[in-house]
Amino acid sequence: MPDLILSGSNYARLMEGLVVTLQVLAGSVILGTLLSLIFGIGRLSTRAWVRRGSSVYVEFARGASAIILLFWMFYALPILFGIRGWSPMLAGILALGMNMGAYGAEIVRGAVLSVPKGQSEAAVALNLTNTQRLRHIVLPQAVPVILPPYGNLVIEVMKGTALVSLITLSDLAFEVQKLRVNSVVLSDSATTPVLYLNVLIIYFILAFLIDRVFKLAERKSAARFGVAPQRAKKAGKPAAGVGVTG
Repeated sequence: MPDLILSGSNYARLMEGLVVTLQVLAGSVILGTLLSLIFGIGRLSTRAWVRRGSSVYVEFARGASAIILLFWMFYALPILFGIRGWSPMLAGILALGMNMGAYGAEIVRGAVLSVPKGQSEAAVALNLTNTQRLRHIVLPQAVPVILPPYGNLVIEVMKGTALVSLITLSDLAFEVQKLRVNSVVLSDSATTPVLYLNVLIIYFILAFLIDRVFKLAERKSAARFGVAPQRAKKAGKPAAGVGVTG
């Protein structure tokens, strides 16, 4: 049975790839969160063109294959617009962020609809603007409902970052593939299962840490508004709706 511990140089290569993976993940989550809020709220707009435009984006980005979207961003977009030196990092973030934003928009929409209608009516009675109502009344109460499914979505995006290895970005998946090829060249086939076992553990640790962070945020958010943690697990189960103008 081969040793389950890799050499220091191999771990150094994997850590270099992990840094790139985390950069892609961070950029994708930031972009995806912005798109989730914009289009999730947009789907509840009283303005038909905003609502329909948001629906078109959500249905397109949610239905498109992430890998095809990635290839389109990296190979097709530069050709169409004559872009030189297009960054694979940026292409990966755009593709994964757009895909995440479509799923996240549905989470946001369902969470906003779960806020009791009376809360919105009380904000109107206080003469708050639509922006103030969203910022101070609706979205804070929707956060406990958003967090559980959103944490799962972030974990899925983290696993999806392995796709960027297909556009020459040296992430964790790309580095382990190079190490595997080197081990084959050196006729050390026993290294291959050990390599992938170590990478599986790294991805598991990342997923575990993300899950812990979101569970902590969920508890704090639920405690702030006096919401039972179980309620936060019912995201996507809309209750009385809250119309949004914008």
